[in-house]
Amino acid sequence: MVGDFFRRNRSAPMMWVGVLIALVGALGYALGAAIQQFEAVRDGATLTLMKRPRWWIGGCIGFAGACLHAVALSMAPLVAVQPVSVTTLVFAVPFAALLHGRRPRRPEIIGSVAVAAGLLGLMLLVPAHDTTPVLSDGSALGLIGCVGLVVAVTFLVARCLRGPLKALFMAIGAGSVTATVSTFVRVVGGGLNGDLSRLLHWFTLVIPALLVFAVVLLQKSYAVGYFGIAYAGVQVIDPITSVAAGAVLLGESLPTGAGNVIPALLAAGVLIGGTITLGRLTPDHTRAAPSPTDEPPVPVGSQVDSQVDGQVDGSVGGALGAGRV
Repeated sequence: MVGDFFRRNRSAPMMWVGVLIALVGALGYALGAAIQQFEAVRDGATLTLMKRPRWWIGGCIGFAGACLHAVALSMAPLVAVQPVSVTTLVFAVPFAALLHGRRPRRPEIIGSVAVAAGLLGLMLLVPAHDTTPVLSDGSALGLIGCVGLVVAVTFLVARCLRGPLKALFMAIGAGSVTATVSTFVRVVGGGLNGDLSRLLHWFTLVIPALLVFAVVLLQKSYAVGYFGIAYAGVQVIDPITSVAAGAVLLGESLPTGAGNVIPALLAAGVLIGGTITLGRLTPDHTRAAPSPTDEPPVPVGSQVDSQVDGQVDGSVGGALGAGRV
């Protein structure tokens, strides 16, 4: 599908420039996420992160990557750009491993490639849409309410879990919010048609508010320590939720027929297998939390002195006791 598109458009150099920009944007987004995860694991998902310059650097790099992705979409079609953006997972996991001072593990590479391949297969089966997206106020409020319910349920469940499942459920909540941001961006951007006055709508104000909320949820999922499963969860839930929202709320079509359903099931199987592989990995921790029962070591000389003092005190006490008798 993508190969046929490229063969029909070899005379369009701007398209290739757009694909190259999308690749650079994917690298930037992956590196930014890995840097922020490194800081979140070390300090936890608290306001302390706001005081960490490296966390802000990671956020700026990720934002620059997202902006490059938007530029790429203006120069190349979605069917060419979207497969490149899926590769962020393949880049992000090795970046995170290097930041933690180790080499990427083989299961990390296999799981990342499997998730990216499965997600890529699903995205290529989604038909292209050229219609102007329209979303009513009631549908928009309903979408926000449903996503809020998903976030509440997933984070309540995550409080009862440990390890990779905790990170996965948090990532599901974060991915649903990022998908909502994508949906509103598609509605606002697709409905402009050159008329900037259409930006004066409450949809435009919802986008940055949801974006901040998504960043907070992402840091909480990163702080668990299982970056592979957390990042993969967001990368999977975001496009799938966006496609579902487009089909239910915007009237966009979904792939049908055995020729599309069977490949979709195979791609979903590869995606699930890669997710399970990432979920079985050990977490990354940059420092161990101090135990409350730990006491500072006592010098050997002090121990001997204390023993001698105890013996002397015992002798003096015994003599006084004998005198009283």
